[in-house]
This record gives sequence, structure tokens and C-alpha cells, in this order.
Amino acid sequence: MLDTPRIAASDNTGGAKGGPVRLRRAPVAASALAGLAAAGMFWSGAEVPLAHAEANTAATIDTPYGRAPLSFADLVEKVKPSVVSISVVNDVAGKVAERGKGLTIPELPEDHPLHDFFKNLPKEFGQGEGGGRQRPVQAQGSGFVVSEDGYVITNNHVIDGASKIQVQFDIGEKYDAKLVGTDQRTDIALLKIENAKTTFPAVRLSKKDPRVGDWALAVGNPFGLGGTVTAGIVSALARDIGSGPYDYLQIDAAVNRGNSGGPTFNLDGEVIGVNTAIYSPSGGNVGIAFAVPAKTVNEVFEQLKKGGSVSRGWLGVKIQNVDDDTAASLGLTEARGALVSEVTSGGPAAAAGIKAQDAILQVNADKIADSRDLARKIAELSPDTTVDVKVWRGNEEKVIKVKLGLFPNTADPMKPVDEQKPAPSTLDLSQLGLTLMPARSGDEQGVVIAEVDPSSDAAEKGLKPGDIILEVSGDTVSDPNDVVTGVKKAQELKRSAILLHIKSGDQKRLVAVQLKDKKG
Repeated sequence: MLDTPRIAASDNTGGAKGGPVRLRRAPVAASALAGLAAAGMFWSGAEVPLAHAEANTAATIDTPYGRAPLSFADLVEKVKPSVVSISVVNDVAGKVAERGKGLTIPELPEDHPLHDFFKNLPKEFGQGEGGGRQRPVQAQGSGFVVSEDGYVITNNHVIDGASKIQVQFDIGEKYDAKLVGTDQRTDIALLKIENAKTTFPAVRLSKKDPRVGDWALAVGNPFGLGGTVTAGIVSALARDIGSGPYDYLQIDAAVNRGNSGGPTFNLDGEVIGVNTAIYSPSGGNVGIAFAVPAKTVNEVFEQLKKGGSVSRGWLGVKIQNVDDDTAASLGLTEARGALVSEVTSGGPAAAAGIKAQDAILQVNADKIADSRDLARKIAELSPDTTVDVKVWRGNEEKVIKVKLGLFPNTADPMKPVDEQKPAPSTLDLSQLGLTLMPARSGDEQGVVIAEVDPSSDAAEKGLKPGDIILEVSGDTVSDPNDVVTGVKKAQELKRSAILLHIKSGDQKRLVAVQLKDKKG
């Protein structure tokens, strides 16, 4: 499974070797390359209709499955004028070395005997309060115009922290732009070109879903080179790259650092996605790129244009998928729904009475497939909406009315719990593949895992020494014998697995562990 950075980490441009990386804002290219990128015919700024690909039967060839283009030149000619290079300036004060605090570098004339001495001091000196000038950080990305009055869509991580934003068209025209709004969850940002007298070439966001195998043309500003076009196909749909509940398109057109925020087009000249991340061992293109689908972009664009932010419904729970063992431990006939592992104190779910270890099966008339499905459905609803949430609790279904809140800006509203430490006495629970010990006297609830049988299902599920069992099948435990009682109860109910509420460090989760026979 891909190990993908969170979108909220807007400047995460690295990533582990072999893992997906957020497309870096490319450093400003050398002047010679920038001159080449800016070269082209002069654009007068006269009114230009929305870019639209025109049929050109002379440039196609018959295939058993329809006509295919021999060249993308006509399409590129139509859409490329709407794609912009985005330059940002971040005024970031450098960290001051301890030895250099308070040192002010004087402005000395070149013929002064100490001019060369101060000029060649390490950069740590003279930065920060009372010392020298701050050096602005410059970077570049991509974007595209979606309305003739100058609204531009790009990635949030391209403009994050920018004090100045400029957009440059392929023909060389450059304009200042202001930030209208951002959405970290989808990594989308909306800009407005500050020039009310000019009409700009624009492209449309596609309203139809692409198919795997469709042509895909990526246009952007890789490595600060300026307008660059690459071609490929849509490789996959609905990719989960670990950046929240939203799906991504996967394309194999060459996408590199600096392509962030650039569009991917279909053969109709419509934008099907906004390039946002790549999967790469080296940080460069290997033919696996991810784009935010046009449908998602359009929903975010409308809200950003209207109010500068995106409002989403919020349930106030931490959730995880229900696998076969979890379903067996709960008494569910099939593995579906989203299992509540934690409930946010003071959140909508807590106020309505939803509890940890409830399995959410349905919201209003919509059945819930898994945790991402629930997150998407709740996010699509408006705050203050009252919904019927069907949960599985205590071997029966129950409908709970919940008034949704506004999704908070904080990444994790949960408060961490201090890690508990084990005491020396232990109890062997071979049916779980665990050796348990009570928590240290005076600590909070829980039973500590002292050892894990490496051949057990518990080990396969990731349990390890030091983890704490807080509950067994919904019952709080404070002594290893409480776990034994929970196992016996599960056996009486003829359950093949038992649900454990586990705390690992500051994180809590629910783990369904298979019960093996005492002789096994």
C-alpha cells in the first residue's frame, strides 16, 4: 500500500524513498530557460471564448474502437493559453545561530577595508531580529484560468505561506494575483488575477467522468521551465493515496515538481483533474501521478468563490473499517460499515449518544460501505443538518439522530492520553496469543500487553508489548482477569473473534482478534 503524505502538510515535498511525494514548488529557473518559456506570439488581451477542442477529422486515424488523434497540436493550441505559471514569494526569516544573535551587519562601501570580511560571513549571521535583511524564498508551480474575469485554480501547497503571488501566461504576460480561498483537505486554492480590464482565456472543468484508458494531457510548469505539455492516459480511477476520504485520478503523463496545480485535459479540451502528487522512488517522474478529479474541484471552486472557504459536515468520531474478524466479533453477518474507535468529547456524535465500538451502517437512506465512504457522505452534508445514523450496538440496530457540526480546522480535536506503563505480574492468555499484566498502581484503566505470540492473530493485527487493552467487547477492563471474563463471554455467544479497544502510545483503535481453541 502506498505511504502517502497528508494533504494538510502543504509543504511536504519529500517523502520516504519509494513513496509518493507532494509535487514540489519548483525553484525559479535560470533566466535563459525562463526566457525560452516566455517566448511566443503576443496576446492582445482581447475577449477570447472558453477554450474548446474542435473536431479535426484530418488529424485522426481509424481504429477498431473509433478514431484516434495523430497529433494533439490543435488541442494544445486551444487550451495552452489558459494555463499559467505561478510564482510565489515567501518572506521567511532565517533561524539565527546562537553565536550570531544581536549582530547587525553594517552597510559598508566596497572600498572599505572590512567590506569583504562582512560580505563573506556565514548566512546565519545578520538574520532575524536586529540583523540584516530577510531573504525572500521564491518558488513556482502551475495553475489554470477557469473564468474570463481571471479566477485561477491551483494547489494549496503551491501558494501556502505566500506573501506575493504572480501568474504568467505562456506568451509572457504577467499579473499579480490575490488569494481568494484555500481548502487543505483537497489541496485546492483559488486565486483572482488583479486586472479588471482584461479578459482572459479560460477552460472548463469537465462534468463527465473519465474512463480508464482515455487520453490525458498534462500542461504545466515543471522545474520552472514554463508551459510544458505531456501526454498519457488515465491509468486508474478512485485511487486512495492516504490523503483523506477523497479519491484521485491516476495518470501516466509525465508530471514533475512544478507541475503542482496544473491541469490534465481530455480530448474535448476540458479539465479532468488538477495534478497534485506523484509516486516516485527518486522524486522525479516514473509515470505515476495523481490528480484531484474535476468533480471534486468544481464543488470546492464554487464554495471558495462564494465565501473563501469550504464548509463540511462533521460527525466527531474516529473511525476504521470493519473487516471479517471485526464483523464476527460484533455479531454482524457481513463486513461493512464504519467502526467508531473514539468519540470526540463535546462533538455532535457524543451529544447524540453515539459510542465507541458502534458500527455505523447507514446515514439517512445511504448504506455505508467503509470508513472512507462514511467520511465522504458526512463531508457532503452541510453543517447543522440533522441526519439519521443507523448503528449496530449490542447485537441490534439502532437509529440515532445527529445534528452535524462544522468540520474543524484542527487536524485532530482529540486530546492525547499519557502512555501507561506495565507492572511486573503477568497472566498468560494463550487463546489470544497474549501475556497480560495490570497497569501500574494509580494509573488509569487498562491492562498492559507484556508479550505477543509471534505466530498469533494478535501479532498479525499489529499488537505489540506495551500496548494497552482498554476494553473487551465494550466492557472496561482494569485487571487481566477482566479480559479472561470477556473471552468467556464471547465464547458463550459463539463468537469466533473478540473486539479489543487498544491504546498504542497516543493512538486508540479497535482490533478484532481471532480466538483459538485452548488446545491450539
